[in-house]
Amino acid sequence: MKDKLDSIQKRIEAAALRCGRDPRAITLVAVSKTRSADEIREAVRAGALLFGENYVKEAEDKIKGLQDLHVPFHLIGHLQSNKAKIAVRLFDLVHSVDSLSLATELHKQAKKIGKIQNILVQVNTGMEESKSGIDEKDLEPLIRDISVFDHLRVMGLMTIPPYDADPETVRPFFKALRLARDRIDTLRIPSVSMNELSMGMTGDFETAIEEGATLVRIGTAIFGERT
Repeated sequence: MKDKLDSIQKRIEAAALRCGRDPRAITLVAVSKTRSADEIREAVRAGALLFGENYVKEAEDKIKGLQDLHVPFHLIGHLQSNKAKIAVRLFDLVHSVDSLSLATELHKQAKKIGKIQNILVQVNTGMEESKSGIDEKDLEPLIRDISVFDHLRVMGLMTIPPYDADPETVRPFFKALRLARDRIDTLRIPSVSMNELSMGMTGDFETAIEEGATLVRIGTAIFGERT
């Protein structure tokens, strides 16, 4: 696994340098959904520093047994409001906030435990009915509504583009997220930062980096194909 991680880090660095970016501005999120606690431990030994989970219950069961590792976990999958109470206790960053109702519940639960929960707003750049995320036209109003919550902090945006084997085909969706980020950033909304762009997975993360990704979510290239 160490060879795989080293290879990915070299590809991240090369992609960043190609477009004049500092490789240190890009963070690898090792996607550990469906992976066992032992596999996560192996990944930590190999050098992984941050993990992404898709499902709250699955993550809860694993994280309880991995507390000695002191590694952060992000929630990168869709979050239901009734899981917000657990999510704020488990995750350093929630990538997938896509409604005011979900944000309201996260704020309520974070306030109960005295935590400021960092979040990203998920944008459906491909406008696919099968995917979560808001339409870009609704982005500014939602962020303005969330900005009043003193126990939430909007850190940036996230997208999952339509699948295509050719990374160039999905480039416009990454670019759209970057342009949306830039537009929101110019508004200088209080308590909102646009430092993070979560986009890019195993098949297209280099293209995502070229378009401004700061968080790349990679699972298969680290852990291998899921069985």
